[in-house]
Amino acid sequence: QVQLVESGGGLVQAGTSLRLSCAASGSTFSSYAMGWFRQAPGKDSEFVAVISHNGDNTSYADSVKGRFTISRDNVQNTVWLQMNSLKPEDTAVYYCAARRTIMVDPTPADYDYWGQGTQVTVSS
Repeated sequence: QVQLVESGGGLVQAGTSLRLSCAASGSTFSSYAMGWFRQAPGKDSEFVAVISHNGDNTSYADSVKGRFTISRDNVQNTVWLQMNSLKPEDTAVYYCAARRTIMVDPTPADYDYWGQGTQVTVSS
């Protein structure tokens, strides 16, 4: 079992930055790939970024590549999503998720544990 708690969301202007955090507890964090996903009103869940269990591999959605950076610390049991140059289309509820795998996996349905989400709103 893994418990995930996101934080760091908020209302910001376009072009600015936010850093989301996801604190994990309950199991061996270093065994889990960690993903960030988002869901805007009326839309399906969308892959944002994923990092492998040991931090060696990452993958990003094309829509955020070059603007967002995912990172993790397996001592602090935390994963972050640094979001720069935010755009109004980045507005969504952002979720972190965990999957016990050595792969980087962009498919939301493959993830076993999810946080409660944090709202990010980007105004134009």
